[in-house]
Amino acid sequence: MAGGVTEEERRARAALTRVVEPGDEHGGRWLRELGAVGLLRRLTSASYEHDPLTGAGEQRIHGFRARAARADPERDLAAVEACGGRFVVPGDPEWPSQLDDLGDARPVGLWVRGRPDLRRWALRSVAVVGARACTPYGAHMAATLASGLAERGWVVVSGAAFGVDGAAHRGALAAGGATVAVLACGVDRAYPRGHAELIGRIAEQGLVVGELPPGSHPTPSRFILRNRVIAALTRGTVVVEAEYRSGSLVTARAAQRLGRFTMGVPGPATSGLSAGVHELLRGEAELVTDAAEVAELVGDIGELAPPRRGPVLPRDLLDPAGARVLEALPARGTAATAGDIARDAATTVDEALGRLYELHALGFVERLGDGWQLTAQAVRRPNARRGGA
Repeated sequence: MAGGVTEEERRARAALTRVVEPGDEHGGRWLRELGAVGLLRRLTSASYEHDPLTGAGEQRIHGFRARAARADPERDLAAVEACGGRFVVPGDPEWPSQLDDLGDARPVGLWVRGRPDLRRWALRSVAVVGARACTPYGAHMAATLASGLAERGWVVVSGAAFGVDGAAHRGALAAGGATVAVLACGVDRAYPRGHAELIGRIAEQGLVVGELPPGSHPTPSRFILRNRVIAALTRGTVVVEAEYRSGSLVTARAAQRLGRFTMGVPGPATSGLSAGVHELLRGEAELVTDAAEVAELVGDIGELAPPRRGPVLPRDLLDPAGARVLEALPARGTAATAGDIARDAATTVDEALGRLYELHALGFVERLGDGWQLTAQAVRRPNARRGGA
């Protein structure tokens, strides 16, 4: 018995992960009403016909009973232990209570590989998800966001898929940070196979989590249902590149329904891979461009992103009178007398001369005989990224 959970209940829940598909609300309701041990007994009882379950057809119930008859929880628990994992269930100290927000769609339990405590990590976690066939821009943004979040002490959660997911995991790992992969298959399997090394690294440095027992294979519906766990486990979801019909949008919408923060990284208006993100941003999602902006939304009071502004130019520091005199000078290559400058600046000649000598000392103007003209410094424009600090 651990944390109030009996071994009988743990075994029953382990068995039920082979019986009830992820997100099945009928199974979740039965589990809530009967308990794990009671539900398993009901499904394996020879006299089931006299005490039926409600809400599902006879054929479906027959399928549940056939699965329950084949379930071998001791074998599955031994298999996860053999790969360095464990089975975490509601009532365990490690169970992330925010998953309870899913109601009857809550996981029966979670199979977990890795040393860290899942509950502690989930308390300060952010999901970074997006397109599998992402662009180099999408991969760069996912990796940069993840590494920035990891450096700020946030756990990066994603689905270990190709594209944005993989880039997010790698970004967190490269920063020496924490990352969690939520799989749509058994945690002892590497899917996609091309990410076997990456998933192995995540299991060593972070956590690999799944609802399905060891050896289970992924299906399209399991990928979609897996996304609700990513959304519920984290404080917020960031979508980096997604088409209109993208599984990443399923995660984002699940996060919205659960009252979590939903964020999107904008891309080119002409890119189909950003169309789904832009649709989110037209709704209730927040636009983010870096880790600081994500942390400001999902973090504690005081975790503010730095103010965004363009570069400060020397001429921005001039007082209003000096700025008016500077603006009164003609374009570079043309000189003007103090009288002409005073007239255009709506001031006196003496005031204009005083300001011209100040501007001369600052390198904005130069004397040319009886006239004054702009220097190269006065007309040079900064080569700075728009929106830089």
